Amino acid sequence: MDNVIKIVLAILLFLCLADMPYGYFQFVRLAGLIGFTILAYRANQEGRKTEMIIYCGLALLFQPFFKIALGRTLWNLVDLIVGISLLVSLFFNNNSKQTK
Repeated sequence: MDNVIKIVLAILLFLCLADMPYGYFQFVRLAGLIGFTILAYRANQEGRKTEMIIYCGLALLFQPFFKIALGRTLWNLVDLIVGISLLVSLFFNNNSKQTK
């Protein structure tokens, strides 16, 4: 389940780099809030406190209620870094599960 959420969020964030209508960005903020909150909850349940804090921070960053105005260029950079990080975390989580 976590892998699916990470992949979907990464795809949504990469699509933000394209010229999309404003409604799409609002949708991504809501999806990011929901997705990162679920990931934070599951990380907390599994005792991964560092991941939980990171996901909580991302949920707060992407939340749609009190918008953080970073500008288009900075948001593109954030979307790219977070999207790549989500995909990289898939690889590292799969490796750590295989070694156990």
